Amino acid sequence: MNTVIENLLNDQIKYEANASMHYLAMASWSDANGYNGIADFFYAQSEEERLHMTKLVKFVNERGGNVVIPQLEKPHADYNALIELFEDFLKSEIFVTEQINHVIFECLNQKEYNVHNFMQWYVTEQLEEEATARTLLDKLNIIGNDKSGLYMFDRDINTIAASVDVDLK
Repeated sequence: MNTVIENLLNDQIKYEANASMHYLAMASWSDANGYNGIADFFYAQSEEERLHMTKLVKFVNERGGNVVIPQLEKPHADYNALIELFEDFLKSEIFVTEQINHVIFECLNQKEYNVHNFMQWYVTEQLEEEATARTLLDKLNIIGNDKSGLYMFDRDINTIAASVDVDLK
């Protein structure tokens, strides 16, 4: 495997692992603050990011590369409001998208077309993830500080998120 691409894929493994831990911290904060629906959403997001990481690990190993299991950064774990939590969620997804785009760019520069093809799944996935994050943040901005609206948002978050995924397919 091309060393430049191998290093970028190892970086991506770290970004996916960090995102998983970040969303786990968000889930824990939500759980501790009585937002059980939001907690379930972020527990699922954490697991999804872990699976993204594992998919990369397996791919690098299958290609004869050297996987470096990263040391993770301590995730931010304290939020003042749901809006802050979901702004952080969108920011995280945008960051991951930028990193994937960098891998794609370098795959083309390095003529690593097999890796480029593999990474297209991540491009599609990130389109969905960013759309979900934006939709949820938009809903929270509409709700504002209305407690009954926040209650319904917490109750319905998985339905709202699923409807975004359906719209994109």
